[in-house]
Amino acid sequence: MTNAGASDARDRDADGRARNARPRDGLGRPLPYGAQGVPRQPEGVVRAPDETVAEAQALLDAGRPFHAHEVFEDAWKSGPEDERALWRGLAQLAVGLTHAARGNAVGGARLLRRGAGAVEAWEKARGEDRPYGMDLAGLARWARELARRVERGAGPVDPVAEAPRLGWGELH
Repeated sequence: MTNAGASDARDRDADGRARNARPRDGLGRPLPYGAQGVPRQPEGVVRAPDETVAEAQALLDAGRPFHAHEVFEDAWKSGPEDERALWRGLAQLAVGLTHAARGNAVGGARLLRRGAGAVEAWEKARGEDRPYGMDLAGLARWARELARRVERGAGPVDPVAEAPRLGWGELH
């Protein structure tokens, strides 16, 4: 049986697009309406690349990789065409960590590897190993190592302890 009024009760933005306004926990999981969640990242924010990196790093350090993924997604969708693959790959790394922290070993490992491949491919195609101070080769190594550990049954990982440092020479 379907809920006849469900479509009328959907959260919508000012333009009528569906937007889920349910509160979320630190890993982006929806909570019941009325529950206390963590502040959500505003969507569609255009930031300078250095601001994107700094904000995403702060969220990763706080154990909020899902929210860091949203920051990278904004850069992916609003940035220059030639950088979109970079930001998409970084978003995949952050959401891979999110899934690993939620205990989803298969999805976490898959996204960590996909993101690692994307940032490596972007680095090779551009010949840039430190865009905006980020260590792409180090991030790819971090992601593949975490993917291996998650697949071996590490269980849900601690998103704070496992969060990468985006900057050169700062990876865990």
